[in-house]
Amino acid sequence: MTLNPYVPIVGLLILGMLFALFSVGIAPIVGPKRYNRAKLDAYECGIEPAPQPIGGGRFPVRFYLTAMLFIIFDIETIFLYPWAVSFGSLGVFGFVEMVLFIVTVFIAYTYVWRRGGLNWD
Repeated sequence: MTLNPYVPIVGLLILGMLFALFSVGIAPIVGPKRYNRAKLDAYECGIEPAPQPIGGGRFPVRFYLTAMLFIIFDIETIFLYPWAVSFGSLGVFGFVEMVLFIVTVFIAYTYVWRRGGLNWD
């Protein structure tokens, strides 16, 4: 029986899906229905929403820069965890490779910092 080890995982997946479907389905029925202008308005971190031009508008470049910065550090984390787990078996080669990788990421971080990508003026 090779399916036996996967039964708890599949059961947990089904349970999670059922809970999500139940929560989404029951919310309109039992939730409050008192709508006002403030609830129907877009929420932007407590700041009054700025009027948008017809057809949308262009996002400032800093939003894309922040997204790229997040991706850079996300990828760094993805590479650091397996390296930390197998650090003992990699030896000096693995250490040198990770130092080079971290230096490369640090150069990208320094570039963004110098260009003002971390300032939200």
